[in-house]
Amino acid sequence: MERKLSNAGRALMGIQHLFAMFGATILVPLLTGLSVQVTLLAVGLGTIIFHVISGPKKAPPVFLGSSFAFMVGIRLITDPVAGPFAGTGMAQAEKLAYATGGIMVAGFLYLLLALLIKLVGVKTFMKYLPTVVTAPTVILIGVMLAPFAIDQSSGNLFLALATIVIIIAFSVWGKGMTKIIPILLGIVGAYLIALLMHFVFGMTNPDGSAILSFGRAGTDIVGLPPLMAPRFSVLSILIMLPFALATIAEHMADMVILSRISGRDYINDPGLVRTLCGDGVATIVGGGIGGPATTTYSENVGVVTITRVFDPRVLQLAGIYAIILGFSPLFASLIYSIPNAIIGGASFILYGMIAAVGIRNLVDEKVNLADMKNCIIISLMLVIGLGLRFGNSITIAIGETNLPLDRLGVVIAVVVGIVLNIVLPSDKPLEKISDSK
Repeated sequence: MERKLSNAGRALMGIQHLFAMFGATILVPLLTGLSVQVTLLAVGLGTIIFHVISGPKKAPPVFLGSSFAFMVGIRLITDPVAGPFAGTGMAQAEKLAYATGGIMVAGFLYLLLALLIKLVGVKTFMKYLPTVVTAPTVILIGVMLAPFAIDQSSGNLFLALATIVIIIAFSVWGKGMTKIIPILLGIVGAYLIALLMHFVFGMTNPDGSAILSFGRAGTDIVGLPPLMAPRFSVLSILIMLPFALATIAEHMADMVILSRISGRDYINDPGLVRTLCGDGVATIVGGGIGGPATTTYSENVGVVTITRVFDPRVLQLAGIYAIILGFSPLFASLIYSIPNAIIGGASFILYGMIAAVGIRNLVDEKVNLADMKNCIIISLMLVIGLGLRFGNSITIAIGETNLPLDRLGVVIAVVVGIVLNIVLPSDKPLEKISDSK
């Protein structure tokens, strides 16, 4: 049964949703170099935009947090060694501007797919973008991020391990809200340990650097976020586009889950067309101000499941709270002071969970792995995506332009998956292999 809240209750519940999204949302700017202030502003504005387009009173109760899927694209574009702008002398901020430009264009893909759904219907659309294509894409994203977790953690393995242990403890043995926000609790718990190491025991990182550093964003309580205008290049756009498919699949899954637990058919009212448009416009705005792509957050769906509060006004309040925090440089400085090793420890769990979600999608949707078609699609997508990314660099010349395929592994994998799903026949079971003795 749905719970009804007073205005004060909605205000408090909005704070709970803010905490639920916070741990994962701030990791994206900390891992990519984007601004914490702009990220909070982007997710807050994105959430409000989503609810306005979906209909403020009948919108699904979702919060749009910063997307981890697009983080792979940001990393690929800004990579100082293998990125498309490596060796050009371009500053990191300029590279990030091209990444956010790619994010902005990827947001238009939501609108295009929403139009296709409007024209052909959900069932027909899903025939061309089934789980057997979207799930391997999600798996690729999680696995491709794994090396970054190692790099982040290497500065202080003790803090990284402490973060992992705390997150696991709350994930497995936590109760109520603590089970919903283990990432946030892991970061806070490890940060308290870092405070003791830094101020009480006078310890440093193994390389002699300070464990904590303050003041990066400023000390003013209130201040404007450092907005950044996007830049555009064909390569950065191509790198970013396929990650939208993963977040679109996540969006649809969250709409289905919320429909089941609430008893309301969000797929048809307000409808996937409107919710996808809301998500897409939010991503366009996020990229347009120098922030991340946004996506429906499963953490907040989990809170809705536990609390049975489906009032969209609660999530709208959470969006307003995020916007307010986006205007505080002092708050951003506190976030920036979190040691890299703590972020790395949290990333161990988060990146693995991304890959696990892709595997779970295959299981939940009962994808038949005895069907040769499905096995071929999954196998080729994984090998192409990972092989091109971590294998020897391959570049092809198109006129006067050199196209580095190692940056486009996910793009090529997704295209191959979609094409194979269309052209290959189904119901070709693998032959059982008898035991040889």
